[in-house]
Amino acid sequence: MTAAAPDGPADGAAVRQATFREVFAVGEFRPLFGTYLLSAAGDELARVALTVLVYDRTSSPLLAALTFAISHLPWLLGGPLLSAFADRLPRHRVLIATDAARAVLVALMAIPGMPLPVLLGLLFVVGLCAPPFESARSALMADVLDGDRYAVATSLTGITLQLAQVAGFLAGGALVAVLNPSAALLVDSATFVVSAVWLWARLRPRPAPVTEGGGEPGSLWRDTAAGLRFIRRSPRLLAIVAVLWVTTGFVYASEGIAAPLVDSLGQGATAVGVLLAANPLGVTIGGLVIARLVAPARRERLVVPLVLVSLAPVLVGGLVAAVAGPGAVPFWVLVGMLFLSGLGAAWTIPLNVAFVQAVPSAYRGRAFGVAASGLAGVQGLGALAAGLAAEGLSPAVVVALSGAVGMIAVAPALSAYRRTRNRADAVVEAEEAPGA
Repeated sequence: MTAAAPDGPADGAAVRQATFREVFAVGEFRPLFGTYLLSAAGDELARVALTVLVYDRTSSPLLAALTFAISHLPWLLGGPLLSAFADRLPRHRVLIATDAARAVLVALMAIPGMPLPVLLGLLFVVGLCAPPFESARSALMADVLDGDRYAVATSLTGITLQLAQVAGFLAGGALVAVLNPSAALLVDSATFVVSAVWLWARLRPRPAPVTEGGGEPGSLWRDTAAGLRFIRRSPRLLAIVAVLWVTTGFVYASEGIAAPLVDSLGQGATAVGVLLAANPLGVTIGGLVIARLVAPARRERLVVPLVLVSLAPVLVGGLVAAVAGPGAVPFWVLVGMLFLSGLGAAWTIPLNVAFVQAVPSAYRGRAFGVAASGLAGVQGLGALAAGLAAEGLSPAVVVALSGAVGMIAVAPALSAYRRTRNRADAVVEAEEAPGA
């Protein structure tokens, strides 16, 4: 699963909670929402296909994990820099151009017999399109929605993203079992084509944010550095992104070894999709409960216990699978524990709200880029670490370790998050120009 990164900022929260109907009544929200979920489902479908393909060719858990991780690594290597384009160029053009580029690149990956190094190289280039796309989408969400409609839209996007991932994981496992990985990649390419056309037809053109006032943007490096300085000067934002990065890195590390983990439990290729779908399905249900049944004032207080709930089942599920060995029962116990972990992962909703409230509009693209870059980076590094560990340990033991070590590693970040809960120091030099 790909955890949802924070979206851009919104105006102050309204007293009355907005409804889903009011959110969907905003015409430009519909393409932003629909294309995001469409592309997310296609991406997860492709990840399953590529992971199975590489593991079948090499029988290496490390190479399978590398395949899963490589689509996240471009965020770590160039995310903050590439995300600056969301503040420097018209955001609707950034969205359309990156979707069109990904459609072509993924179609090339679908060519049968593509050499493995070339396949991984194309996957990396596809990943480079994600930082500007996600940052522009996040910033546009705040442009087209105001007040509590933005908060509700953010929760709705996060919840339904999990459903899209569930569909993508399950479809990926089914297509690999019935057809082949190339067919899954062609479906992914088609999702990007549909997305680009939808965005072109339905988004209203807007000028680049940094030129709206008639000014010129600074250098790309200077704009990027300004975004990094903004995050660094805010203890509140540092605490928020630390909780996000550390928890995500350990909760989802085992996704990189899904294929060898399922194989070690004696299950087939379809089971890979089932295993990967368990967590996002739990996030969907947990997110609905948090968004609709828990009062906004109580949500933030639930972040700490929910983080622990999202990590503990990973430990339990890994231990059961390691002790019981191959079989349907330990597999389904592990699936159940990952589902329970997903229920706990609803902590992302109140944490996202805390993030968006702390960032002024002038920094929204770059602040999102920094947070999402670290998020994708830890997911990629976590998957690689799990793959490396699985070369010497059983995959189930690696899963258990990720849950245990994660609960220890996240403790300092949770402590900092609680200490800064009532601080409003994130707006550091908010009046500074974006290019400063």
